[in-house]
Amino acid sequence: MARHIGIVGVSPEGAALFYRLLSRQLAERLGQESDPQYHPRVTLHSKPIRLYLNALNKNDWVVVGGLLRRSADLLAHSGAAFCLTPDHAVQHGVHVAASGSPIPWISMPEMVAGMLAERQCKTVGILGTRWVTKGSAYQTLLGMRGIQQLIPDDEATERIDRIVFDELVYGRVRGDSRDHIYRTIEDFKQRGCEGVVMASSEIPLLLREEESPLPLYNPAEILARAAVDRSLSDPSDDPPSMIG
Repeated sequence: MARHIGIVGVSPEGAALFYRLLSRQLAERLGQESDPQYHPRVTLHSKPIRLYLNALNKNDWVVVGGLLRRSADLLAHSGAAFCLTPDHAVQHGVHVAASGSPIPWISMPEMVAGMLAERQCKTVGILGTRWVTKGSAYQTLLGMRGIQQLIPDDEATERIDRIVFDELVYGRVRGDSRDHIYRTIEDFKQRGCEGVVMASSEIPLLLREEESPLPLYNPAEILARAAVDRSLSDPSDDPPSMIG
């Protein structure tokens, strides 16, 4: 029997995009005509995004972790065997939420760093909000694998923040914002990057692989694949990237 997957939502738009990716991964693995009893159950729980933003603006990771943990508790009560969040800005808080959690967490940055190492990437650009690019969500895990992380300059980061929080979290997609992101990727290319991590759950709304100057890595896709693998695998095969 497949294990129940729990999703902790932060950004509604990002959580919706992740759920779609997860559903596609399940359809590819199991087939649309397979017996429904072998399909894992999926439960999503979220707190209002404003609670997270208020805590992030205060750099209060105890509150961020507490919000994540309360969602995990409810997911566990719903029958989830493990949980995850596709939101990048709160990844540092996952370690707080995982301490004593009733169910383990899958670490998205750990999955991304492992995949980039397997592909022997040496330098990647990180596209995300200031909480990601100026924080340690990816920096430590990439560095431990010998991967250099480059980030946009301060002006570009401020513009990306506005694009994410004024537009993308509401599902608004503007052409000039897309152009700005592509210019940022072109700058990454000139600085020697081999690829770009889309370290904001909403940024994939703007970008198309075939139009990008560099290969794009979508952590949500990597996380969805890991969640399906975990759900369909034998519990004894769980890798050590499960935390909590």
